[in-house]
Amino acid sequence: MDFKIHYLTPDIKLSYFDAQSFRTEVLFEQHMLVWFISGETKIVQTNTTYLFGAGDIFLIPRNQLATAINYPKNGQPHKTVVMHLTPKILKDFYTKNRAKNRHFYDQGIRNFGKHPLLESCLASLIPYFDLEEPLPESIAALKIEEAINILRIIDKDIDGILANFDEPGKMNLSDFMERNFMFNMTMEKFGYLTGRSLTTFKRDFKKAFGTTPQKWLTQKRLELAHYQIREQNRRPSEVYAEVGFENLSHFTSAFKKHFSYTPTNMAGF
Repeated sequence: MDFKIHYLTPDIKLSYFDAQSFRTEVLFEQHMLVWFISGETKIVQTNTTYLFGAGDIFLIPRNQLATAINYPKNGQPHKTVVMHLTPKILKDFYTKNRAKNRHFYDQGIRNFGKHPLLESCLASLIPYFDLEEPLPESIAALKIEEAINILRIIDKDIDGILANFDEPGKMNLSDFMERNFMFNMTMEKFGYLTGRSLTTFKRDFKKAFGTTPQKWLTQKRLELAHYQIREQNRRPSEVYAEVGFENLSHFTSAFKKHFSYTPTNMAGF
């Protein structure tokens, strides 16, 4: 796998991927503003699937569970410019700029399409990646501030996301897990997102479901895969990553163990 990341600064990077596909679970501690140069990405969240390609620009809010499946496209690598909008950067920004809206918080990805203002801002970073010396922090800060100001111009609700610094609070564990079981996160991260320590998460999980998290997650993922293959006529190779399995061989083995037949032999069931 040819996967490279070139950091212009800790908060601005160019990523390059040129192989058949690359899957990752997304859970960032900062907002991610992404500009697609080439390639394609499918991002799966609880109730929505997004497909992004060359020229698209979108914001992934922090602390959001998602599965990202990345591909080269039309002979071009998967190539993106990513800007990290960290809590520190945003707190500094909002000490100088009053938030217009602090009461709106949308859990979904914000899709800005090919907006010319954002595209111009992010495209202007490309020449800096060829510099032999580090980019001065003052210039990097100006570019990030420019991007934030553009977001505030084109999205009237964006302050409700960017100016929200709350951490996840304790929530109903059963409801959360039923909505998010397909995301291949560690137990620590599931605990964090439900407002619990790892020990408390495991204890509460046992009370709610009567089994261990790993056994329950495997069963739920296999049942979802079975439904998608049988009822939606999808191929196992299309399904396994979206339901939370790392690779097709592991998925096939677990599927056969659970159902007593392989996902490719479901005709007639």
